[in-house]
Amino acid sequence: MLTRRSFLSLTGAAVLGAAALALPGCGESRGAASSASASNATAASSSAAAKSDTIVVYFSHAGENYGVGVIEEGNTAIVAKMIAEKTGADLFEIVPSEAYPEGYDECCDVALNEQNAGARPAFAQDIDLTSYSTVYLGYPIWWGDLPMCVYTFLEAHDWAGKDIHPFCTHAGSGLSGTESKIASTCLGANVGQGLSIAGTTAQNSRDQAQAAVDAWLG
Repeated sequence: MLTRRSFLSLTGAAVLGAAALALPGCGESRGAASSASASNATAASSSAAAKSDTIVVYFSHAGENYGVGVIEEGNTAIVAKMIAEKTGADLFEIVPSEAYPEGYDECCDVALNEQNAGARPAFAQDIDLTSYSTVYLGYPIWWGDLPMCVYTFLEAHDWAGKDIHPFCTHAGSGLSGTESKIASTCLGANVGQGLSIAGTTAQNSRDQAQAAVDAWLG
């Protein structure tokens, strides 16, 4: 079976994203402890009244990630929190009902199988986006695309009239054309120019990542 690691050795990291599990190459946010706290935070976020008309929605994966080893906090989660802090936006994490494997190769294999099957994995908690006009949408690049669980979330909501600002973490692929994929999925939304940050930068060079976030937000 073709694994993420073997794929990178054949084609180069630019084809895939980091965060992107951190599948940053492929992998990024989880772990039993972080998964539990994420679920609690998500539930609280779902039930709390919106504090603004702006929200940061993101999916992230921890565990073993490309280029950064085993991490406690996913690359995309780090960037998402920077954006929320800078903008004063609410924060919501997309948490899959069934957690992705923590091991890098194992997570990559699951992600690729889901992509090939056009799967739509369920997520554990949802949120009412009606009151939000601006959404910052974050994700790792997995196999040159959004993780399939992010599509599940996008297809569950009405995006008409909303401004979506995509951001991703990756292992060399940049946004990998995901802006147009989001636009074709979120009908009626205005999708702005996205931000891409390498997973290694998000994880190991926080000042550089923050500078990129600040410049993007203007």
